[in-house]
Amino acid sequence: MPCKRVRINGKGFTLIELMIVIVIIGILATLLIPRIMERPEEARRVKGKMDIKAIESALKLYKIDNGSYPTTEQGLMALLKKPETAPIPKKWREGGYLDGTAVPKDPWSNPYYYVSPTPEGKDYEIVSYGSDGELGGTGKNADISSADLTKD
Repeated sequence: MPCKRVRINGKGFTLIELMIVIVIIGILATLLIPRIMERPEEARRVKGKMDIKAIESALKLYKIDNGSYPTTEQGLMALLKKPETAPIPKKWREGGYLDGTAVPKDPWSNPYYYVSPTPEGKDYEIVSYGSDGELGGTGKNADISSADLTKD
């Protein structure tokens, strides 16, 4: 078999071409970095909403098995461990309703707050107090509530 020779072209990038590429990359970085830096907070808020929806699914399974949601006193821990306070569930699912050994924390490492029934008469509400960990707030500090998610 004949051997083919590959001819290497001696051309490369000129200094001007390299400088133009560097300037373009600099302009793109200046425009994109602020947008990318805002995304982690948005991702945390999306994760909080997904966590609340997963907890809601577990609560619905709990209700199907036991006829009611866990009380505020029983809390979300009732989804992991059979409650010992009244009303004691009669058909509590062995292994629980959530994966893991602990109730998940919100994306800012704070607990989710659970109330059942709510003062407004709803079956339950699950709330993350957002990045500031305090009730209320706006923007990145805004609360994430299961009541608001059902409106979406």
